[in-house]
Amino acid sequence: MVIEKKTTIPEAWVKIPSSDDLIGNLPADRTAPVHAYDFGNFFPAMGRLIMAHGRIGAKFSALFSEVMFSPDGTLDRREREMVAAVTAAGQDCHY
Repeated sequence: MVIEKKTTIPEAWVKIPSSDDLIGNLPADRTAPVHAYDFGNFFPAMGRLIMAHGRIGAKFSALFSEVMFSPDGTLDRREREMVAAVTAAGQDCHY
């Protein structure tokens, strides 16, 4: 009889900044939304996750902006949002 040893695989963990942490980093003179996904002092979980990675988050945000807002694409904003929503649902993404 062969008994296999179970190996525990460690989970990756990223400390996601709280909304209060992020609010403290905003410019004091900020009065108007900066872009279409600026919800004021509300930071969705995915946005907080991206902001947890300074170097990677900035590049991801630039890529996201290019995909969602580029005037060169043939899809309008609503169609791009639908593609993003269906893709996220297909990957069981809860964000």
